[in-house]
Amino acid sequence: MKLLFELYCAWFKIGLFTFGGGYAMLPFIEKEIIEKHHWATEDEVLDYFAIGQCTPGVIAVNTATFIGYFQKGIIGGIVATLGVVSPSIIIIGIIATVLPTFQDIPVVQHALNGISLGVCVLMTASILKLWKSSVKDGFGYFVFIVSLVIALIFKTATIWIIVFSAIGGIIYTNLKKIEEDTEEC
Repeated sequence: MKLLFELYCAWFKIGLFTFGGGYAMLPFIEKEIIEKHHWATEDEVLDYFAIGQCTPGVIAVNTATFIGYFQKGIIGGIVATLGVVSPSIIIIGIIATVLPTFQDIPVVQHALNGISLGVCVLMTASILKLWKSSVKDGFGYFVFIVSLVIALIFKTATIWIIVFSAIGGIIYTNLKKIEEDTEEC
């Protein structure tokens, strides 16, 4: 029961302080999930994020569900998911009742602009961290550049970039293994 309570509280905190979507939550996940509770390693979180991108739903919810599930089974997945979505439900409920009254006030508009800039900084930091742990060789640079070009120029859906990158990684790994096996012979 204690672990379920800790799962809920940890994900509630992440959900409460994460503005801007799944990637903005990476610093919070690193601190809370990886460093504090040791529920996952950095590589596992990257895997959960990759899987979360490929599955329907919000990446934050998918990641919480994965980590909760691996800690305490189905009930752990449910509790972690409830933890991460509870703050949003509460905050959206409050904002929906008061925002129409305050949205035209310049201070409120400036505050929302400031929050947006802060989220951009968090996302940039997360992307740089993902870059350092994911791009390790020439093939990684190649996949990154091709994926970036496809995303920016052709506006391709994220799922296709991930699928083609995964297929490319599988092909590259198998070709590399064949090459190593032939060198041994």
